[in-house]
Amino acid sequence: MMLPELRETVSRLHAELVRYNLVAWTAGNVSGRDPGGELFVIKPSGVSYDELTPESMVVCDLDGNLVEGDYAPSSDTAAHAYTYRNMPEVNGVVHTHSTYASAWAARGEPIPCVLTAMADEFGGEIPVGPFALIGNDDIGKGIVATLGGHRSPAVLMQNHGVFTIGDSPKAAVKAAVMCEDVARTVHVSRQLGDPLPIPQADIDRLYDRYQNVYGQRSTL
Repeated sequence: MMLPELRETVSRLHAELVRYNLVAWTAGNVSGRDPGGELFVIKPSGVSYDELTPESMVVCDLDGNLVEGDYAPSSDTAAHAYTYRNMPEVNGVVHTHSTYASAWAARGEPIPCVLTAMADEFGGEIPVGPFALIGNDDIGKGIVATLGGHRSPAVLMQNHGVFTIGDSPKAAVKAAVMCEDVARTVHVSRQLGDPLPIPQADIDRLYDRYQNVYGQRSTL
């Protein structure tokens, strides 16, 4: 994927955050890099979602330095850059303050795997990462330390919000959408009583099926 195409993709995917009510005002961001690349595209800081265009996206190197663009990059750029530097399989990162998932983050509580949809997408609970202040590598370090070796593509950063990763920007956006969906459902379930856990063996089977069988598979 060349940079112009990546700019278009990242710009367009921000509309999905609005569509699924994952963001308010100018909070939240999507970034993406070419597989194996040394540059990534990210939302500019403080620009309204309805003003975003492919041309307004900014390009940074993996140290978070601005390489190309007319705007300052997102205030979360250092976290995205650290994640890319330390997780080479990741080509998309998303950050939101979506309501229900952030409520779990405010409690510092992981979302337990009590839904088959969670087993499918996250392979278990959605974990909580440590509290960290914005503006340097600390959030990125928490993301990498929490998700390294974990099947979940989402982490709830304590007292903050959601970060998701994927092998593409679209996959990371999907994880953010699904994270908020299950956070809401599990919250409602707990208002009714104690949710029933899914046995680990069944979680493993569900995850394997969803990752390897579900959906359309290329025959080429």
